[in-house]
Amino acid sequence: MTDAADGALNALYPVLAVLPPAARVRLQQHAKVLSVPAGAVVFDELQACQGFPFVLSGGLRVVKAAPNGRELPLYRVTPGETCIISSACLLGHAPYNARGIAEVETRLLLLPKADFQALLGEAAFRDFVFTLFSERIADLMQLIEEVAFRKLDQRLAALLLGKGPRLHVTHQQLADELGSVREIVSRLLKGFAEQGLVALAREQVDILDPAGLRRLAGV
Repeated sequence: MTDAADGALNALYPVLAVLPPAARVRLQQHAKVLSVPAGAVVFDELQACQGFPFVLSGGLRVVKAAPNGRELPLYRVTPGETCIISSACLLGHAPYNARGIAEVETRLLLLPKADFQALLGEAAFRDFVFTLFSERIADLMQLIEEVAFRKLDQRLAALLLGKGPRLHVTHQQLADELGSVREIVSRLLKGFAEQGLVALAREQVDILDPAGLRRLAGV
């Protein structure tokens, strides 16, 4: 690992800067910087976990894929965050049970699994991993609640509200974020347009009545 990568890593993950010198040397010697293009599958279901990723730039989208090709977005990993799927696989000595995809060109620092296990012996690093682990679990519980208890039209309304007054997005992209299919999302959007909530154009959605969408979303 270069000095530049080490500096970027410490800026994004300050906990690493407080590790004992021997632990920092181990990290510098064994971790590898990887560059992956946008859309690349970084890890996939049933693959063995090769290490613990630190995101230096870009980001990962972690999804659960169904046999019919549909995907349910679980969470995103941006610089300074960690991937709990990777943590769980390393801690449980199990293969991946989800898929990680680079949303844009992404640079990762991959810490080999043996070195990850060794760093867990350091209290600061262990606390860092488990704190972010608990935060991500809370996010996933909220996702489960939304999928299980909120209707798709409510979730779509909430998604639109969170993206500004004009969205440059396809119906398929919205469906992917909701874990649904394009045809259903297109039908719902057409209904929103008929109610005067939105205006639709090619790869564009304009929010006309945000208050109406908020009422529909229940927020």
